[in-house]
Amino acid sequence: MAGEDRSPGTAPRAAAPDETPDLYGAYPRLTPKQIRFLSGHGTRRPVAAGEVLIREGDRGGDFYVILGGSVAITEYYGTSDERLLRLHRQGRFLGELGLLQGQVAFYTAHAREAGEVLVIPVDRLRVLVARDPVLGNLVLRAYLGRRTMLVGAGAGFRILGSRYSSDTRRLREFAARNWLPHRWIDLETDAEAEALLRRFSVTPEETPIVIWREEQVLRNPGNAELARLIGLSTPAADGDHDLLIVGSGPAGIAAAVYGSSDGLATTLVDAFATGGQAGTSSLIENYLGFPSGISGSELAERGVLQARKFGARVRIPAEATSLEPDGGHYRVTFADGTEALGRTVVLATGAHYRRLDVPGIARLEGTSVFYAATVYEARQCGADPVAVVGGGNSAGQASLFLAERVPRVHLLIRGASLGAGMSRYLVDQIERHPRVNVALDTEVREVRGDDTLRSVVVEHIRTKERRALDACSLFVFIGAKPCTDWLSDALALDDEGFVLTGAEAEARAAPGVWESQSRGCLRLETSLPGVFAAGDVRSGSVKRVASAAGEGAMAVHHVHDHLGHTTAGLPGPGDDLPAPSGRSAAPGGDPHASATDAHPLHMTGGEGR
Repeated sequence: MAGEDRSPGTAPRAAAPDETPDLYGAYPRLTPKQIRFLSGHGTRRPVAAGEVLIREGDRGGDFYVILGGSVAITEYYGTSDERLLRLHRQGRFLGELGLLQGQVAFYTAHAREAGEVLVIPVDRLRVLVARDPVLGNLVLRAYLGRRTMLVGAGAGFRILGSRYSSDTRRLREFAARNWLPHRWIDLETDAEAEALLRRFSVTPEETPIVIWREEQVLRNPGNAELARLIGLSTPAADGDHDLLIVGSGPAGIAAAVYGSSDGLATTLVDAFATGGQAGTSSLIENYLGFPSGISGSELAERGVLQARKFGARVRIPAEATSLEPDGGHYRVTFADGTEALGRTVVLATGAHYRRLDVPGIARLEGTSVFYAATVYEARQCGADPVAVVGGGNSAGQASLFLAERVPRVHLLIRGASLGAGMSRYLVDQIERHPRVNVALDTEVREVRGDDTLRSVVVEHIRTKERRALDACSLFVFIGAKPCTDWLSDALALDDEGFVLTGAEAEARAAPGVWESQSRGCLRLETSLPGVFAAGDVRSGSVKRVASAAGEGAMAVHHVHDHLGHTTAGLPGPGDDLPAPSGRSAAPGGDPHASATDAHPLHMTGGEGR
């Protein structure tokens, strides 16, 4: 699509006095040429004052461009708690991230005055976003920015529960990790908590509760129930999948992008949220293409959007419990009893942080002992000092992030050198930061506090000297344990539980497995032909975001090799793919772009071309 009609140097039309200003690129105004282009894909119609275009709580909907009049964006529309969030006029478009992802609307959009709109079905919008890099980039960037603002504004549903409740922590973490707009009301300290309990006839023992649209209350819902309420989870497609990806960290997301863009019927599942460990990183500064850094959650969200754009299905939460061969395919069973069948499987379940072996620490987990450092955890620290345990990049990133929000960060490292396990750029920043105190040769021996942490007792490894450090929160980053307990009886693992691949996997495979394939085990292939591993879960992998994403892309190349070897007539990557499993290849440019063309998690105007 051609660029704007404005002549070079001409400033864009300024926002109307009562219109929400576009400060962060979240509310761009379409040019006349862009509107003419979109008009060929939609319908113009008048709107009356007060007409509702998007209703809070409704799923799906259409894409609206305002051609005349004004549209108000409100929360709790029609209730005593109604709140105006935004106001838009001619040339702007409505919607946010949830429109493309099939989630419910977190606000109501209604015409404040009579006018005209251009209406485009959301399915058609997805096609346009995929085909047109300029329009696609404009819409996706705006929608990402709008979701960020909704989250920051505390829009969406409310979680009412005690800060000391593990279930409250679970719901808050699930919402935060999945980037769902919500607001937490602390049962212990928030003045409105008691009034809400009375209003909805809920006792403190029944909390936590989720309040949605001021009319629906879920009492201590499971993650799956909350996901269904919001429309987060996409049901698994009927029939077989060409590619079933278990785990949605950088490796899994990259595999989903390349698999779906290559025309494979691709489904991505995860037990909790997209992003994996990378999703908990507040700022990744050494990732290619983002010189100012990018948060792990935004990087993951961009990648998932890219995969969805090419037709990948995403199902969250879906905890895999078993993997077994089934008639030339592989069957994955989930904790809720459902199953999925795949011609190939990519295992990208990653690893989770190891727990600190200190007496009494378990009772503080979720309230003041954390294994991630995001805005969500930082808000609980207030103005008190914190401690971070670990000597790797995750610990370094967490320390710098927290040091901008708390008066003192104690970084506790077992090793004798800060640079032994940490990137130089992080070491330099930590050594210069006035609020980060580094303690080398140090281990945590004791945690003190009743309901929450008050202090940690540390010991110098060589001198055995102990001292207490004031800390309201403890952040632990001491290595990772692979998420492979569910695979122990399915395929070959190394002594630490990581998945073996390549020659090592072939050597541990059941007798006759590879002889029957008439080929050797591929580099990222496990001891089961057609099952691949990528990212942190793989034995011998480099535990970095970029490396994991690269392995995800390489795994898809192996998928094509396997399918081309086992299925007569199925072409490999770069050939003209038919639509496997009866699904049409996703629209847009060259669907078979190679891994060298663009990084799958670096969303630019080119989108993988």
